[in-house]
Amino acid sequence: MDRPTGKPEPSPQGAGSGAVRFRPGDVVMLECPFTEVTVTAVNRYHVSVRWPWSQVDPLAESYCWNGDMALPTPEDQDWDRLYFRTEPMAGALKAGDHCLVGIAPTVVHVVATHHFDPPLITGMLPRPTSYVEVLPQGEDYDPELEDQTFTFDPAGGEPIRLDLIFRPYAFLEAGDVVADCHGYAWRFDAVWDWHSLDGGRTVAPDWPLAQLNRDDRPPTSGDATSVARATAAGSHVEEVRRWTKLTLAKPAIQQR
Repeated sequence: MDRPTGKPEPSPQGAGSGAVRFRPGDVVMLECPFTEVTVTAVNRYHVSVRWPWSQVDPLAESYCWNGDMALPTPEDQDWDRLYFRTEPMAGALKAGDHCLVGIAPTVVHVVATHHFDPPLITGMLPRPTSYVEVLPQGEDYDPELEDQTFTFDPAGGEPIRLDLIFRPYAFLEAGDVVADCHGYAWRFDAVWDWHSLDGGRTVAPDWPLAQLNRDDRPPTSGDATSVARATAAGSHVEEVRRWTKLTLAKPAIQQR
């Protein structure tokens, strides 16, 4: 069974795993412990296994999921789009065999997050309330490509672990307004997505930054101090450079 391919509206609040809520631009270590499963079918392009972490949703009659998950083999075009792997590899497996399924530790960067209320119906339980879309190191996001990303439920049945490595502009939230060192006002819409409010002529504000408001209100003294301290040294260029060094990719959202 493939995961849903529809493109829900991104949630500006991000999607969470445990106490951490992820947002586009986050660099994350992704992994899932390898678990023993039973192989149900094998062909050139897929190895199907009995999925150990989800149950059939009895109320999702139109989906008719049978409890198996088809994982791509290296022969399939989606081989690099689904990070779950079998050990041993598919070529050594046949129906009835036992093998391990999991995700080896992989550095990824978050491209988008989605939130569902009510939870999304997929034919599987638990029903997801959020999705995270990620790309591996070395791959730039291309909005023209369909199904480029690996999409998963960070709080779903699979025991996926996500450890935040780096969050660019971690001291800001979407919608924050700041003044740059020249006195120009900028709105932080998303990572790498800055909007000049009064004539800034660059793609992003020059540090240090002073926070002007958050949620259309003056910032708290703690928030203002946090922004001032975080930008006392460094620059937007250095923030991009640090992210690029970890992801080996170009920023996913075009600057303007």
